[in-house]
Amino acid sequence: MSNNQIQIFDTTLRDGEQVPGCKLNTEQKVVIAKQLDLLGVDVIEAGFPVSSPGDFKSVEAISKIVKNATVCGLTRAVENDIKVASEALKYAKRPRIHTGIGTSDSHIIHKFKSNKDTIIERAFAAVKYAKSFVEDVEFYAEDAGRTDNDYLARVCEAAIKAGATVLNIPDTTGYCLPSEYGAKIKYLKENVKGIENAILSCHCHNDLGLATANSIEGVINGARQIECTINGIGERAGNTALEEVVMVLKQHPYLNLDTNIKTEMLYGMSQLVSDSMGIYTQPNKAIVGANAFAHSSGIHQDGVIKNRETYEIIDPKDVGVTESAIVLTARSGRAALAYRAKNVGYELTKLQLDDVYANFLSFADRKKEVNDNDIHQIIETSNVYRQIISA
Repeated sequence: MSNNQIQIFDTTLRDGEQVPGCKLNTEQKVVIAKQLDLLGVDVIEAGFPVSSPGDFKSVEAISKIVKNATVCGLTRAVENDIKVASEALKYAKRPRIHTGIGTSDSHIIHKFKSNKDTIIERAFAAVKYAKSFVEDVEFYAEDAGRTDNDYLARVCEAAIKAGATVLNIPDTTGYCLPSEYGAKIKYLKENVKGIENAILSCHCHNDLGLATANSIEGVINGARQIECTINGIGERAGNTALEEVVMVLKQHPYLNLDTNIKTEMLYGMSQLVSDSMGIYTQPNKAIVGANAFAHSSGIHQDGVIKNRETYEIIDPKDVGVTESAIVLTARSGRAALAYRAKNVGYELTKLQLDDVYANFLSFADRKKEVNDNDIHQIIETSNVYRQIISA
């Protein structure tokens, strides 16, 4: 793998499915997994096999049909979890076991009622046992965002000695600021013995709305894998959004970081996940929201009509959206009305546009949005309608 290549680890089917009410059946998961493979993700985290017979079945089914991506199964640092995951992954062309344990003081004291040395021993043992089943083992240090960097480095060293190929550094509670998370990755890159033998991975949650920013800071500082979900779905406020980090890297080429994602599939992928899970994607969602390429302000509409790049930093076609939307509202100007009128068959002169625009404003004040049928009505009731149709 090139040092400038960022692996995309998609956990829509594991972490994303933990959203209340978003449970998918095996058939739905297989459909999504096939599309994720076509999208170009490097790793598909297919589920948590020991958690239920249904999850085991889904991981096994996905392992059979994925052609290109690594298929990953999550476990705790528990031997039976790891053994069950290995059984679910036995058909995968590129299997990965993802095992780990909490490393923050909060987790060690309150969750495990343990101590730091014992946690390191458990981490080492889990990775070593997983390594007896598969070559590719990822270790997660849960709540790494709130873990002391020196201790975190010790845990990571133990995981590498046991054979870990990837080190997942999760900001489990979404607490870190981007500068803090970037500094944590940099510290590990510079202070963990054997780090050259493993890939650092970002797994950021969005509790403070910083998941995307934290992941980008992570890869700027040396991480080479981002763990994310379609539409940013996930527990609580969600995970890093795949479409956001991919397009940040694509639109900022000076970062010299790239992914294998076929970005023109992003919008369709977003729709598939949203429809399958029955979860509404907010209209102002970056990249894939209904309003991401919609313009209703007159000033913005005029600029976009003259040159799309005036108010759009992404070509809609790059993410699978057909074209920008010029939405007519009471805030729209003459340029937008003329543009939309032309699209439905009316070529208006400046004087005709002035007359029609006055009629349009009166109509628009009564409606939230003016559609194509309304445009016909507005023009047909204008004073210059006869001039327009005879032109």
